[in-house]
Amino acid sequence: MLKRIDILLMAFCTGLIVANIYYCQPLVILIAKDFNLTESYAGRITYLTQIGYALGLFLLVPLGDMFERKKQILVITGMAIVALLSAALAKSFFLLEVASVFIGACSIVPQLILPLAANLSTDENRGANIGAIMSGLLVGILASRAVSGSIGFWLGWRAMYYIAAAICALLILLMAKRFPKSIPSFKGNYKELMGSMFSYIKHQPVLRETSIINFLAFAIISAFWTTMVLFLANPPFNFQTLQIGLFGIAGAAGALAAPLVGKLSDGSNPRKNLMIGFILQIVSIALFYFTKSHLYLFVIGIVLIDIGQQAIHVTNQTRIYTLIPEARNRLNTIFMSVSFIGASCGSALGLYLWDKGGWNLFCYGMAAIILLNILIYKYYGKKKY
Repeated sequence: MLKRIDILLMAFCTGLIVANIYYCQPLVILIAKDFNLTESYAGRITYLTQIGYALGLFLLVPLGDMFERKKQILVITGMAIVALLSAALAKSFFLLEVASVFIGACSIVPQLILPLAANLSTDENRGANIGAIMSGLLVGILASRAVSGSIGFWLGWRAMYYIAAAICALLILLMAKRFPKSIPSFKGNYKELMGSMFSYIKHQPVLRETSIINFLAFAIISAFWTTMVLFLANPPFNFQTLQIGLFGIAGAAGALAAPLVGKLSDGSNPRKNLMIGFILQIVSIALFYFTKSHLYLFVIGIVLIDIGQQAIHVTNQTRIYTLIPEARNRLNTIFMSVSFIGASCGSALGLYLWDKGGWNLFCYGMAAIILLNILIYKYYGKKKY
């Protein structure tokens, strides 16, 4: 049984480590100038980091069912320090791209912490605990953009990676002292471990539904946070990195919504929360489309799109944790790997739509993805399982 202080500590560590994936987003403009690249080309590091995260999820997270999780968490966080320092010292954009992939792959620790918390929670409070930790995760995502935008403006983009490495070093000390140990549940070898995941995909329709819906939801939120940097950096706003990063604070309402969504997900029909998320996403895209020079519409849209994302993600994650308790790491691996493949595809799609038709085409594309997600939701709603 986890105590409140344990949940807060896990949320704190989750937020600071997941931030490694998102520091690069407001820094794209500075990186483009440093390496003499176009802003959209420099934006490649955003989806390369997410591809690395998806690879780390698929290859490393399943080991949490096979090995002791605390030790795995400490080792992978140590690897993240090396990757972050490599990015800070990169002499070419290619080396930064390679380092970005490894930063993503070594920032999967939150997806080891969440199953650890789920295993130590009761059925009655599992959703609430996951929601609380997800609050920390979302705060980390949002704060990372504001912090990196500010540090990049004042100290340069490399300084952010040095600071992130120092943060991870401090977290290793904290987690080594306070995190509980776990007992592995899988007794086979790595090949059997990976093979079992494909069996779960085949035989668990809830896992398939949640993963597909999350793929599209992550594509939308990732496309937005990648493309909004270019939107705000160009006329009529012409904002600098410092100003762009501060918009991440507007999404803090999503973090506040996560515990509430988690509690609702403990109910008899958590699936209904998904439609709430879809509606909030549609409204937010409409506000983005009509923003023009009215920034207050843009800020309201940020708040709504983050709350909508939380409604979808926390609900789906809570649902998969109820399926096979002894395989939570593997189920989470499938779920989050698919989600971040969606995120990387979304970032690439957002940059493509921006190049082809600017902000308006981006909004049209995101609206189409939301409508597709609603159709998938309706299709699975007709099935009985």
